[in-house]
Amino acid sequence: MTEFIDFFLHLDKHVEDFFINYQTLSYFLICLVLFCETGLVVTPFLPGDSLLFAVGATIAKIGILRLEIMIPLMLIAVILGDNVNYFMGNKIGKKLFETNNPILKKLLKPEYLQKTEAFYEKYGGRTVIMARFVPIVRTFAPFVAGIGAMNFSKYIGYCIGGALLWVLSMTLAGYFLGQIPIVKNNFEIVVLGIIFVSVMPAVVQVLKERSKNQ
Repeated sequence: MTEFIDFFLHLDKHVEDFFINYQTLSYFLICLVLFCETGLVVTPFLPGDSLLFAVGATIAKIGILRLEIMIPLMLIAVILGDNVNYFMGNKIGKKLFETNNPILKKLLKPEYLQKTEAFYEKYGGRTVIMARFVPIVRTFAPFVAGIGAMNFSKYIGYCIGGALLWVLSMTLAGYFLGQIPIVKNNFEIVVLGIIFVSVMPAVVQVLKERSKNQ
């Protein structure tokens, strides 16, 4: 657990080591992490926002990989991930949440599904775009859409639009801001800040729902 937390807080250093050790293979490995984070409901704990920011900052710092190649590849990865997630939800979504398998029950917590459904009820199709910036909800939004919240022809437009907004904003923010001394020297605080800002919409939504029920 300590190593896991250290990985998140010092993601810039780990990504830099990653680039140096794996060179061009890093394109594939970074995209694989993003695909799993957006495409598999059992891996919502993987880094998303902070990884994109760290990738942009690392490319600006040491090069090795090219931003104009990395961004399109990451876009493809998250769009593919979302669509795999959507069709999994469409085909086997409800069965997974009804399973008695102890491992899956720990990973597929009903409250994750409930939070995402609450987002759909409040924001409709915009949930797919807004969820991009909310950890956990980001992973479950396509899954819930596939279960029945949205038909595919409507979903795919929001999916692509959300992917463009998320990947470009986070990666370019890292690229242009990551080397500013105050950001570079306090990267762990920046990561915590990104996480805090990302989860705030979900927290606000939960608090509103609780206040309504009281």
